[in-house]
Amino acid sequence: MRKTKAKKRVLLPDPKFNDQLVTRFVNNLMMDGKKSISFKIFYDALEIVENKKGEDNEKSALEIWKDALTNVMPHVEVRSRRIGGANFQIPMPIRADRKISMAMKWLIKYARMRNDKSMALKLSAEIIAAAREEGAAFKKKSDTHKMAEANKAFSHFKF
Repeated sequence: MRKTKAKKRVLLPDPKFNDQLVTRFVNNLMMDGKKSISFKIFYDALEIVENKKGEDNEKSALEIWKDALTNVMPHVEVRSRRIGGANFQIPMPIRADRKISMAMKWLIKYARMRNDKSMALKLSAEIIAAAREEGAAFKKKSDTHKMAEANKAFSHFKF
């Protein structure tokens, strides 16, 4: 690289839970720079999760969201590499920050694709599904892992 590596910006923790991970999620959720609206959507979604979980579950809505995020996080991904005129899908381990980013983006993407009235309802439904290890975002993770497993024979072509 010609230039020096860009410095990581420090994110301010969110006002309600005092958690930087929440701010990072809200930044991914945000559209057109409307951060206050995305915070409202996220907090409403967590409130819906809190109401839906029932009395039998001792976890808070934030812990359920973190479990959902952990369940959706991929550990390996496939990357294309051209070797001798053929393209190979090579499984590669993922850096920790990229794991989190991919999990957040998948949760938000598949929440947006759901059929519900509001984004808060869509997001809460996807969070609950991911926490139970089901739903579209979790399926995306398992598909990624299956693809890496299928192409394990090409892992000796690592970059």
